[in-house]
Amino acid sequence: MRAIWAGAITFGLVNVPVKVYSATEDHDVALHQVHDADGGRIRYQRRCEIDGKVIPYEHIAKAYDDGDRTVILTPDDLASLPAERSREIDVVEFVPNEQIDPMMLDRSYYLEPDSKSLKAYALLRKTLEDEDRTAIVNFALRQKTRLGALRVRGNVLVLQTMLWHDEIREADFPALDSAPRITERELKLSAALMESFAGDFEPEKFTDEYQEELRRLIDAKLEQGESMDTAETFGEEPEKAKGGGEVIDLMEALQRSVERSRSGKDADAGTAKKSAGGKTPKASTAKKTKKPA
Repeated sequence: MRAIWAGAITFGLVNVPVKVYSATEDHDVALHQVHDADGGRIRYQRRCEIDGKVIPYEHIAKAYDDGDRTVILTPDDLASLPAERSREIDVVEFVPNEQIDPMMLDRSYYLEPDSKSLKAYALLRKTLEDEDRTAIVNFALRQKTRLGALRVRGNVLVLQTMLWHDEIREADFPALDSAPRITERELKLSAALMESFAGDFEPEKFTDEYQEELRRLIDAKLEQGESMDTAETFGEEPEKAKGGGEVIDLMEALQRSVERSRSGKDADAGTAKKSAGGKTPKASTAKKTKKPA
């Protein structure tokens, strides 16, 4: 596997450098579009609507159109955004595992410990496991700020991107407002039917039948000579790119983080007492700055 990104998990003053790998892959048979008469490859051209020229990738920028005006955003503009430059997987909070709605989960990534950070990685993994918690994190990947769930799978940390709350639609179906009457007998029969299908989930038992049949069809056509020289119709494909993090003494970072958290709570308690005595606490204007690990 090739790492697609490198950075560091940060919580408090603890810094765990990691490399990020895609945890899933597409097994679909890759199909292309061709001209049915001669098998020639159909290619989509990036043609400019003003001068009619085919534009190479290096001269293509993104733009936003508000209906009257267009703002052009170059790759340099996008790369200058602070979130895009960040290489941190920033822990926001640790929540009970059962509070994560599976519907919010999107793509999965494996996190490999950097050689310098094996102990910090193992400690974080063990703590998540023992406490039955998932870390909710913020990070930037591929020009997007993302919400993620950091959890344990076997002996590896897995980062799963999550959909934002407003990206999940409400199931607003009028038919669900009525409650049909279900008899005890119907319920028992339904439960008996379900029991007849009961079993333990074993993912390896299930296969993609369509892809298997498609592969058999392609192999049969190849054997029967229903093929042509690929070089005559297909061109070549391009490639992609990579990035790092840093460590401090693990015990010291843990200790200082816990102390900082406690002192913050004590300060809040003191403010609450003053307020109860009739004095109005002054609003703090100091911004909480993140110390680099």
